[in-house]
Amino acid sequence: MKQLKAYKFRIYPSEEQKIFFSKTFGCVRLVYNLMLNDRLKAYEESKSNVDKKIKYPTPAKYKKEYEFLKEVDSLALANAQMNLDKAYKNFFRDKSVGFPKFKSKKNPVQSYTTNNQNGTVNIFENWLKLPKLKELIKVKVHREIKGKVKSATISRNGSGKYFISLLCETDIEELPKTNSAVGIDLGIKDMAILSTGEKIKNLKFRKQLEDKLRKEQRKLSRRALLAKKEDRKLRESKNYQKQKIKVAKIHEKIMNMRIDFLNKLSTYIIKSHDIICIENLNTKGLLHNHRLAKSIADVSWASFVNKLEYKAKWYGKELIKIDRLYPSSQICSVCGHRAGKKTLDIREWTCPICHTHHDRDINASKNILAEGLRIRQVV
Repeated sequence: MKQLKAYKFRIYPSEEQKIFFSKTFGCVRLVYNLMLNDRLKAYEESKSNVDKKIKYPTPAKYKKEYEFLKEVDSLALANAQMNLDKAYKNFFRDKSVGFPKFKSKKNPVQSYTTNNQNGTVNIFENWLKLPKLKELIKVKVHREIKGKVKSATISRNGSGKYFISLLCETDIEELPKTNSAVGIDLGIKDMAILSTGEKIKNLKFRKQLEDKLRKEQRKLSRRALLAKKEDRKLRESKNYQKQKIKVAKIHEKIMNMRIDFLNKLSTYIIKSHDIICIENLNTKGLLHNHRLAKSIADVSWASFVNKLEYKAKWYGKELIKIDRLYPSSQICSVCGHRAGKKTLDIREWTCPICHTHHDRDINASKNILAEGLRIRQVV
């Protein structure tokens, strides 16, 4: 079965190629914002989904007014339109998603997407070919690319590094069946608690580098204040920009450590079990809890569930999401008695009916597994 899989590599563009990428980032951002502005006007007029007869302008319309748009890849501009269409439809399908926002050039992460048409995107050993660029770009290919390249996303992160993500259509072999099912309760002290009794510790990647990050952020703040006193713009202050990159590199290291951990953990669970049952948590809502917001953001539940989701699809496994309102921590997994809500400081409890002593989190994961298997039978 054909699946879509992304391969991400670091690229090393020349100064001329960096200028081209900056131009493309800017043009894609401009076209996206212009189209969004047109849609906002229509939305304000109707306050509902606009008449389907209305035809929104394409990127070609803006090329008459902004001739420099002709200098960049037209497919990158077309993809900006597609991204806006998708965001716009998502808003009307689910209002909790929020209305599309304007893109800012102040965002340290910039990107654009182009399509592969008759080999316009290709890799030759350690060299990359892209549309609109005459010279090849040096790329570090650290693993074999399998399948047909459909599209490519070029990005620049906060520390100034450039990457390419190739979306490929490829055959992925299903993993062997284990005839095993598992329930997973997500937590903060322990990142994941399995119904098997196994607990995966939260490694707290941000906390590992928190002192260093705090020190560098203070330096950044001092250099910003100094630039302000001397009436210099921050983009013209070299010391500020150097320090900004230092801070970005620490954030990047934290992110890389977290992604590596989540990839290894999700792969381990997918390989070990055929059916995975997990809570469908409202992460955005939980982040409103200011006492736990930093810890919840650091543990990255949403990213973990997302990885389980697409890997289950790739490898022929099954992921079942349990309703977030299901009282997994209130029910005795042995006799089914509902003992009521418990404060977060209660980590163990004894069922008053069957007298079974429970570890709160392991009991919750067993209930999640039971509920997931029940839903699976009903469906």
